[in-house]
Amino acid sequence: MEREMLLLWIAVSTYVLAGVIAIFGAVLGKRPERTVLTLLVLGLFIHGLSILMRWDRLDHGPYLTMFEILSSNVWSLLFIYSIVYWRYQSIRLTAAIVLPIMFIMMGWLMLSSPGEGHLPPTYDTTWLVIHILFGKVFLGSVLFSVGMAVTILLRYFDIGTDKLSRLPSDERLDDLAYRFMALGIIFDTLMLLAGSIWAQDAWGHYWNWDPLETWSFITWLTLAFALHLRVTYKPLPVRGAVMIIAVFLLAFLTFFGIPFVTTTPHQGAI
Repeated sequence: MEREMLLLWIAVSTYVLAGVIAIFGAVLGKRPERTVLTLLVLGLFIHGLSILMRWDRLDHGPYLTMFEILSSNVWSLLFIYSIVYWRYQSIRLTAAIVLPIMFIMMGWLMLSSPGEGHLPPTYDTTWLVIHILFGKVFLGSVLFSVGMAVTILLRYFDIGTDKLSRLPSDERLDDLAYRFMALGIIFDTLMLLAGSIWAQDAWGHYWNWDPLETWSFITWLTLAFALHLRVTYKPLPVRGAVMIIAVFLLAFLTFFGIPFVTTTPHQGAI
């Protein structure tokens, strides 16, 4: 376990360094994109080794305890963001917003107990892995949209406007953000479908309206509602940004709050 934790600390330190450089680059008007991307990739590699070592040692994936869930989500969210960061050069400045958001999850991770969890028989199925992977892509898509939404709001309140002028217009950011929100609802839907198949295997029913299932459905409805308003009424970018942040906060509560305060079969802290 000592090697796993050492690698994790190195990875988190690398992520933080990438975020600090991104923030200084935004404030000083520099363009350290290659350095930030290199550090993110390096951190992902080291963090991935830590996760794989724990996986091999415990013989189960990183989805039981709060520590494992936070660790795997930090990795998956930054992996998805790094791909988008590499692909869309025009919005790389959003790293100064997205990475500080991730600092909160990293701090939570490092304060969590790395103790081992017990793998229930109901978790020994491929459908659980598929369910979790779809969920990570969903949350990663929404996280990227949040970076652009916060940029729009900062401009609206005239905060750092000159520094953010290098980014595309609010209308362009809004359009791109909702494209990723549309991608998010696809994977959110697939997550719910895969989860229902897993539930049928595990407990003999596809849906039981336990707290996590209920909040997952509320999150899906909220995301669908935001997309519907965007297509139908075409609100101003600042209003669209507020809806994106609301969806992310609700999804974050569903992923990292509900499973750990309930005693239902979806309980996460086993």
